[in-house]
Amino acid sequence: MADRSPGKNEILNDTPHDDDKPVILVVEDDPGLRRQFKWSFDAYRVVSVDNRQDAIAAVAEHRPSVMTLDLGLPPDPDGVSEGFATLQEVLTQYPHIKILVASGQGAPENALKAISLGAYDFYRKPVNVDEMAHSINRAFHVAGLEQENRKLQEQTETTRIPGLITAAPEMLKVCENLERVSQTNASVILLGASGTGKEILARGLHHFSPQKDGPFIAINCGAIPENLLESELFGYEKGAFTGAVKTTPGKIEQAHNGTLFLDEIGDIPFQLQVKLLRFLQERSIERIGGRKLIPVDTRVVCATHRNLEEMIETGTFREDLFYRISEIVIEIPKLFERPGDAVLIAHHFLNIFNKDMRRDHKGFDAGALKAIQDWSWPGNVRELENKVKRAVIMAPGPWITHQDLDLDLGLVSEDTELNFSLKGAREIADRKAILLAITHSNGNISNCAKLLGISRPTLYDLAKQYKIELNIS
Repeated sequence: MADRSPGKNEILNDTPHDDDKPVILVVEDDPGLRRQFKWSFDAYRVVSVDNRQDAIAAVAEHRPSVMTLDLGLPPDPDGVSEGFATLQEVLTQYPHIKILVASGQGAPENALKAISLGAYDFYRKPVNVDEMAHSINRAFHVAGLEQENRKLQEQTETTRIPGLITAAPEMLKVCENLERVSQTNASVILLGASGTGKEILARGLHHFSPQKDGPFIAINCGAIPENLLESELFGYEKGAFTGAVKTTPGKIEQAHNGTLFLDEIGDIPFQLQVKLLRFLQERSIERIGGRKLIPVDTRVVCATHRNLEEMIETGTFREDLFYRISEIVIEIPKLFERPGDAVLIAHHFLNIFNKDMRRDHKGFDAGALKAIQDWSWPGNVRELENKVKRAVIMAPGPWITHQDLDLDLGLVSEDTELNFSLKGAREIADRKAILLAITHSNGNISNCAKLLGISRPTLYDLAKQYKIELNIS
């Protein structure tokens, strides 16, 4: 008796635990080969069909990540027309499926055509099942990686603040506080390390404030020479000094009916702090060389990476100015302290640079994702942006690796896939905690060990185990 072909959408290796297995769709009109696939691919839930219509229906029902496709399907079992039609129709509707094409018909020409149409791989019949199994396993790995990349790319709009990308609870709390205070007239200071997004948050506060229709004027007080900062802030009258050929309003005046963002306010010279305090108290200014008071109605938001309270103790920052600008203090966590955000933001930058540079990198491979996740990011988001930009420019392949990012994998080997074991999770958590403690210990190994709740010898042992450099005192 002839072998009976499986019926429409037949599941070949159904077991009580099959629901937990990834689905692979086998489109094949040879029942003997279907049985061979069943026993060879028992790690997967094999769904089998023998024609184009049933293949399309099976893809819609089971949404497999991987499928094998015989080009010789009825009603053209001796040709390739039905197989290529199936390939094109499936990829048109479901472009992310990895399709492995197998055929004994004109293999070299058909291989080139199949790959050009979007097939993942091509094997000539008779199929070497061991080679096919290796390719299928890799196809599932690549499909899973691409799916993870797509999910991360879709999560770029996680807050209502324009330009801010985050899913970390610590940062979402900052956003909530920012929205809440934006409707008041309280003075706000944003405290955070360089590169943590202080200006984006300041713009977000302006976006939600009653001044949102007015101008947003930003000035980095640490980037302007001391002898020019006063004229930049307060403006000057014509003839006030050599080179003042016309009356020029300063940044404060330009921010009338809007928001003035004073970044790195801790870098303002002590003498100029007096004049700034007077403006904050009286809400009016005098241009350099001027005698007329000019009223200015503006929301002032300040930011700094410095410890202003320590500066007050050393006499380099006025205490009365500090209390004037810090009615509400919002601390911005470092990128390393925001679980998951580094990977999320990296995908955002990848999309931007792919578009700007006309590249087509598919995403980050498993090693790169681990490196991004585990890196301490001392330069925060700005450092991450630079690393991704470099990788987009330099990466030779479709997937960006940790070498392309110029990051050290540390505990993670280059070919290790994402590790969700308890041991792996513990190692990642330990390594992150040590790196974070190093950052917060300000160069003191005793303080570092104290923050971790361990002894100095234990810290040395863990650092050696996790290959962490202790370049601290």
